[in-house]
Amino acid sequence: MTSISASGALFPLKVPSQRIPQPETCPVIPFPSRKSQLHVTTSAVDFATRPQRVLPCRVLSEPMSSIIGELQKRDAVIDDQEDFAKKEERRLVDVWREIHGQDDWVGMLDPMDPLLRSELIRYGEMAQACYDAFDFDPFSKYCGSCRYLRHQFFDRLGMNHHGYHVSRYLFATSNINLPNFFKKSRWPKVWSKNANWIGYVAVSNDEMTRRLGRRDIIIAWRGTVTRLEWIVDLMDFLKPVSSNKIPCPDQTVKAESGFLDLYTDKDETCRFCKFSAREQILTEVKRLLEMFPNEELSISITGHSLGSALAILSAYDIAETGINVMKDSRAVPVCVFSFSGPRVGNVRLKERIEALGMKVLRVVNVHDIVPKSPGLLFNEQRPTVVMKLAEGLPWSYSHVGVELALDHKNSPFLKDTGDPVCTHNLEALLHLLDGLVPPNFSTFLAVEYFFINYVS
Repeated sequence: MTSISASGALFPLKVPSQRIPQPETCPVIPFPSRKSQLHVTTSAVDFATRPQRVLPCRVLSEPMSSIIGELQKRDAVIDDQEDFAKKEERRLVDVWREIHGQDDWVGMLDPMDPLLRSELIRYGEMAQACYDAFDFDPFSKYCGSCRYLRHQFFDRLGMNHHGYHVSRYLFATSNINLPNFFKKSRWPKVWSKNANWIGYVAVSNDEMTRRLGRRDIIIAWRGTVTRLEWIVDLMDFLKPVSSNKIPCPDQTVKAESGFLDLYTDKDETCRFCKFSAREQILTEVKRLLEMFPNEELSISITGHSLGSALAILSAYDIAETGINVMKDSRAVPVCVFSFSGPRVGNVRLKERIEALGMKVLRVVNVHDIVPKSPGLLFNEQRPTVVMKLAEGLPWSYSHVGVELALDHKNSPFLKDTGDPVCTHNLEALLHLLDGLVPPNFSTFLAVEYFFINYVS
């Protein structure tokens, strides 16, 4: 079998018999087999099955007749919501621009719009695929690579129902001083000594395009979840984006130097990172846009953790260079669905992104330390006067876009381990999204789980 194609080149790959699990995942109680309010599905977008682990459920002292009565009431509510979801899915083609951030998601987050929730989970699973397909094993000759061929990517991950096909893999040089992001094999002969696989570019197929109402180009970035020391590695300083060849006319627009280096550096001696991640993305996005000149198009970029920062930076680059502007002067909308991402740049970068019309929706766990960094001292939460005085400092950061804050302590299905890595876990965040319901339903969900698994 062959694998890894940077520009059509192939090399042998020994595929492990089992998928490597994502390390340090938060324990999750499985949902009941029946449809619940926690899991609203539509035929337009189905959710991939995530591995689940069983935790003990607390025993409730409610009388059984009371439990059954509450479940019957909830079933009626669920039926109403399912009818609403069926009506909503018929409107997906008409409302995709709102879901893509046309109006900054006003009125769609509280209460949570069911179609937006479905889309967020779908994009989150596209980011999770980067972890599931990555070879973390240092005893593998292919450590640091993708474990699957490009044309088999979604098939091997059981994600064919997402309706996309990968058009290009993305690589970055591992010569950058970021040891907790890059993985290297301990074997003397490896697939590459200077590169790591960091994500992919994919495009929706014809059937999915009809469902979505447009041809969707997606860029998914890999992050790091094994440890959080990379935050310290990146707490360096801000520098102008133009210093790394991003053509911004404003020298005061700055981003974290580690993100910029990872995005723009290359190694001309390596076949996989002969071109920088930036060059790979701009070339591929331009090619795909030219393939579908007469179609409705969108560019969606997703990533988790450090990958979220790269998603924002690459989206800004696409908008800044004007790659998304078609020959007929149409501007293809660019949107980032960010998960557990850190701050990327200063307030001038934020203002520049807003001026370019790029949209960002950041999904975070309120207990996660990563979205709080860098910029612990000077950030968007400080008074305007303080931020104005600190504007020239190399440690003054600002978040971009709209935030959707979730709290894992509100879920009856997640156990709080006290481990900061778990609060940063993508699967746990997607679970919280899937279970984003009014607070008064949390007790009913616990009751239903107890009844189905321990009584019936």
